[in-house]
Amino acid sequence: MIIGNIFQQFYSMVDAIVVGKFVGVDALAAIGATGSFNYLILGFVIGLTSGFSVIIAQRFGAGDEAGVKRATAMSVLLSAAITVIITAVSMLLTEPVLAVMQTPENIMQDACGYMYVIFGGTAATLFFNLVSSVLRALGDSKTPLYILVVASILNVLLDLLFVLKYNMGVIGTAYATVIAQAISCILCVIYIICKLPILRLKRSDFDFNGASCLQLLKMGLPTGGCASVTGIGGVVLQGAINGFGSDVVAAFTSGGRVENLMIQPAYSFGMASAAYVGQNLGARKMDRIQAGVRKSVVICIVICVALGLVEILFGEYLVQIFVSGEETVVIYYAKYYLIVSGIFLPVLALLNIYRNAVQGLGNGMIPLLCGVLELVSRVGVAWFLVEPLGYLGVCLASPVAWFTAFLLSGIYFYKILRNLRSDPSLTHG
Repeated sequence: MIIGNIFQQFYSMVDAIVVGKFVGVDALAAIGATGSFNYLILGFVIGLTSGFSVIIAQRFGAGDEAGVKRATAMSVLLSAAITVIITAVSMLLTEPVLAVMQTPENIMQDACGYMYVIFGGTAATLFFNLVSSVLRALGDSKTPLYILVVASILNVLLDLLFVLKYNMGVIGTAYATVIAQAISCILCVIYIICKLPILRLKRSDFDFNGASCLQLLKMGLPTGGCASVTGIGGVVLQGAINGFGSDVVAAFTSGGRVENLMIQPAYSFGMASAAYVGQNLGARKMDRIQAGVRKSVVICIVICVALGLVEILFGEYLVQIFVSGEETVVIYYAKYYLIVSGIFLPVLALLNIYRNAVQGLGNGMIPLLCGVLELVSRVGVAWFLVEPLGYLGVCLASPVAWFTAFLLSGIYFYKILRNLRSDPSLTHG
């Protein structure tokens, strides 16, 4: 999962590298200025499909093959309906939201164009995340990785083709991303049809099942909502960053791309915890749940401490992957951001493992509340710390949000697990 998520980050990384090196700092800032709004919408998509996969993992862990097929088919139907709604809403909101975020005028046109293409390809993003989440729910994390490798290579080639040969600029990188994700989705579906009999769905499997849809939505909507609520905080914070000008936006973008690589173990162990806990909950193996989560915490913290040191010691050089060494102002602010990020990276590991473990236990509301806490924390920092502390306030926003959300998720994981042990009838699935 770690390797797969790193390759998935290549979509946005390659976009940033190509435009930063071959188009310019303003083009890099245009992509960066859209990041929080992008996460607000597409984060909901990823969270939604992750929530659906928890139900599938529970059915699989309980040995309920018919339940797996029914939950998968209903996930497809719900995803199709939600795709239409999300695409329409996001396209309508793009320009107004970027304006409210104080996106600098010199990058506004490129930022809007990039978002229109990305949001127009929501179906590709949603269904790729759905099929890969389903595969992981069944214990197969290798196939999504192999397909991501192919798609990432394709994304690189398309980026270079659209930007260097056809001079499509920022919009060209967006088209490359959408096309690569669509192809990766198709490859996952072909693999499922050829190799996984348990997921070979018949027309009868798609007969509407209200109870199954309700169960999926009870898990998927709060999980997706968690990401979107977190994204709202990011939008507010991005507005504060945009006020510093396009150089700082570019710095935050390039520093964020480096950080995105470093945080993948935290997110990957979180995703693994959701599937692991869901499967063991279905099999009613409570001792394995607690032991697995504890081991995940130890391993992931060790990894994140090491990666945090990389951010602190080598962040200045890693940023230069995205921008020229002559962009001293951009490099300075990006380095500053990575030092703060590196110090607090282990906190993100704790948050992701416990939040996803709670989700795997069948509780979708606590992850949503964690998202609300992250929102409140980021907005609070943007309102009260950015003015007196300046750029340091911007850098502290995410660590403060991570810490407050971790406290809630950690407490509730052990509380819910204790309740399930004392009353097995509460077990979901």
